[in-house]
Amino acid sequence: MPPFPSSPSIAAAAAAAAAVASLTSLAYADSAFRFPFLSSPSPPVTDGSSSASTSSSSSSGGFDPESLERGAKALREINSSRYAPQVFELMRKQEENRLAEIAVEKAKHLAIQTQADIEKQQKLAEEQRNLIQQQAQTKAQMARYEDELARKRMQTEHEAHRQQNAELVKMQEESSTRKEQARRAAEEQIQAQQRQTEKERAEIERETIRVKAMAEAEGRAHEAKLTEEYNKRMLLERMNGERDKWLASINATFSHIEGGLKMLLTDQSKMIMAVGGVTALAAGVYTTREGARVMWGYVNRLLGQPSLIRESSISKFPWSGIMSKFLKKIESSGASNKDLVSMRNKTSFDNIILHPSLKKRIEQLARATENTKAHQAPFRNMLFFGPPGTGKTMVAKEMARKSGLDYAMMTGGDVAPLGPQAVTKIHEIFDWAKKSRKGLLLFIDEADAFLCERNNIHMSEAQRSALNALLFRTGDQSRDVVLVLATNRPGDLDAAVTDRIDEVIEFPLPGEEERFQLLKLYLNQYISSKTGDESSSWRSHFNKKQQNIVLKDVSDEDIREAAKRTQGFSGREIAKLIASIRATVYGSTDCVLDSNLFREMVNFKVDEHYKRIKLADAYTDKVSNKD
Repeated sequence: MPPFPSSPSIAAAAAAAAAVASLTSLAYADSAFRFPFLSSPSPPVTDGSSSASTSSSSSSGGFDPESLERGAKALREINSSRYAPQVFELMRKQEENRLAEIAVEKAKHLAIQTQADIEKQQKLAEEQRNLIQQQAQTKAQMARYEDELARKRMQTEHEAHRQQNAELVKMQEESSTRKEQARRAAEEQIQAQQRQTEKERAEIERETIRVKAMAEAEGRAHEAKLTEEYNKRMLLERMNGERDKWLASINATFSHIEGGLKMLLTDQSKMIMAVGGVTALAAGVYTTREGARVMWGYVNRLLGQPSLIRESSISKFPWSGIMSKFLKKIESSGASNKDLVSMRNKTSFDNIILHPSLKKRIEQLARATENTKAHQAPFRNMLFFGPPGTGKTMVAKEMARKSGLDYAMMTGGDVAPLGPQAVTKIHEIFDWAKKSRKGLLLFIDEADAFLCERNNIHMSEAQRSALNALLFRTGDQSRDVVLVLATNRPGDLDAAVTDRIDEVIEFPLPGEEERFQLLKLYLNQYISSKTGDESSSWRSHFNKKQQNIVLKDVSDEDIREAAKRTQGFSGREIAKLIASIRATVYGSTDCVLDSNLFREMVNFKVDEHYKRIKLADAYTDKVSNKD
């Protein structure tokens, strides 16, 4: 290995290499272009002189010939030096390093440029996307704007059409109004002309009639004058004849009276007979008058019951009460103790099946009415309301009997057909009620038929007058009449009628326990004890004996089940149910009522009940829809 060259040689070689490098760098086409007179690559720093010279040469502006000379000198020294290969090798390596650095820098610049291109493309894509979004938004806004413009244009057109149609309708209405006014004016003109024509015709006819009447009157007057003169002459002649005849009769009468008086005065027996005859005649006249008055009282009691009264406990004939009492005594004498107890119970409310609270209330009212009558206090009026067939009429009768009052029954439906005579009939009822010495319980069934609200458009003037008559007779509390009204629709009654009511009692449909008791009661009354009751009466000797009905396996459980099944039945419907069962049993061959037949008839009647309710609801809906 050759020895390491000295430092001056190395410095010279470095300077030469630097110069060569500065010159050779101009030969590369792909390297960055540099002007030799502007800048030069900095040589490696060896010592202070080289650095000073380098700094002086680099700091000077323009072309430096000294550096060229120094480079040439260094090349010569290198060529002459024994270390020339090492120097050139070093120069080659430096050049390779520099080229590698330039390549790295070039790759770095290329990557930066590529990144810049990518960013530029991304930015362009983003701008393109933003532009597309803006365009889409612009299009959407334009579409909305166009849609809004179209909608506004359609609204404007619709409003214009509506205004046009309104104006057209208004013009048509005005035209129709003008036509109607013209038609009415023409009709009024025609009617005025007709009236004028009729007026003129009437005046002509009236004038004609007046002239004709005057002519006829003049003719009749002349004829009457002639007739009057004739009649006057005939009347004078008749009067003269009658006067002569009466004078002759009077003279003959007085002559007979004179002869009779002379005969009576001269004969005492004839005078006694004459006085006795006159006395007997006066007595006969007085007796006839008083007898007629008594007979008229009996006839008045016979025919005095008003025609509106359908049923009453007051006897029509004076002897009818005696006969009924006699018959009752005969029946009671042949009855057993059990029958007597049952007859005594008939005067109470034991034979009426009601809810316990309602029954207690009825008994309290009956006792209060009885005590009111005993103390001569004013009676209290009552209102019974509830569904049909719940025992309102039966309770009213039993209350009258329990209180010791007479009772009379009428229905409100009989008042409307009377028309103007209804007022007179109402007054007759209250006048007739005052004749009762016990006091009268007047029961008016279906009271809403003529006591409904006076503002009702269907109410006639005669019905209003009848209502006013009833209100007049019940304005004050009475000591003679207990007024009991029964209705299914209490809301229809007039306010003045309800104001006169002191006690309001509701009769609901019977519950399960009440239906059970009613079924047992009617079974005993219509089926079980029918033959026994008839055999205990003296009338059974004159009536045809009926076939007995045999109850077979009809237990209380069957009756209880029937009571559950007959929910919604009234007392009247339960009675009709037992009557239908009795008719069915009589239609059979053996007259036996067993549990199967009993349940079958109950089911049949329950189905019939619900069908009737359905038909009533359908009819009500039909009437309401028609209204």
